[in-house]
Amino acid sequence: MQYYESKDLGRFAEVGKFQGRLMDQFFSYYNAVTSAEGALSKREKALIALAIAHFQQCPYCIDAYTTQCLETGSNPDQMTEAIHVAAAMAAGMTLVHGVQMHNVLKQQGAL
Repeated sequence: MQYYESKDLGRFAEVGKFQGRLMDQFFSYYNAVTSAEGALSKREKALIALAIAHFQQCPYCIDAYTTQCLETGSNPDQMTEAIHVAAAMAAGMTLVHGVQMHNVLKQQGAL
């Protein structure tokens, strides 16, 4: 048995068992943002979601948005590039915090 079971993605709505109103509000917002064409196409939104799914390391979201990317016309090269953008952003966000380390080093007289 695996910790993450892909079939559990289909059980997502069960999270609202005890607070159905809040889950309904979430799904209303989620669907309005991700499903409707707007300034971004559904394809572009799916690529963004796939990149974030990798950054946050959510296997359910990776499954869902890999499928959605394919369904909205993305190809594997585009999908892979999107996750590389997420990886580069994650690396940059980690490294830029080195400035905070330099601030402390300076305060401590080590720089």
